[in-house]
Amino acid sequence: MAKAVALVSALCILAVSVVVVHAHKEKFYVEGDVYCDPCRVQFETELSYHIAGAMVRVECRDIETKKITFSMEGVTGSDGHYSIMVTGDHEKDICEVIPTRSPKNECSEPMGDYERAKVECTENSGLHNTIRYANPVGFMTPKVLPECAPILADLATFNEDSN
Repeated sequence: MAKAVALVSALCILAVSVVVVHAHKEKFYVEGDVYCDPCRVQFETELSYHIAGAMVRVECRDIETKKITFSMEGVTGSDGHYSIMVTGDHEKDICEVIPTRSPKNECSEPMGDYERAKVECTENSGLHNTIRYANPVGFMTPKVLPECAPILADLATFNEDSN
């Protein structure tokens, strides 16, 4: 009888652990930052700053049909950082982080082709944790700030030196 109880107990523990592992495998957290680009170079500079309260969306689309298979919005915290939970395995999808709204009127212009950040949301990515880090996404000011001139000049000098 003791062996039967031990066997049943072991099977219950195994069943619960399989459910926990299975549920764990189909949940990811996409994390990243949203910033303002006052120099309109579409990457972070020393004048860039993170935007609190910005809205972003993680969106996954089927590679073949282009239909949306997952969509979830989130908001950045006071440090401009967000964390959005993605459920399900999206191996056959392209998942991207899209900035959707900036609370800063002076910095609310989307960055065009660079406004999205691709992110892997599948168990088969070779990554061994549930957090997926996306490249920073952001918004631009309508005009380049005057303070950007020295930064842009340094970038041009750097580019000339690397040729």
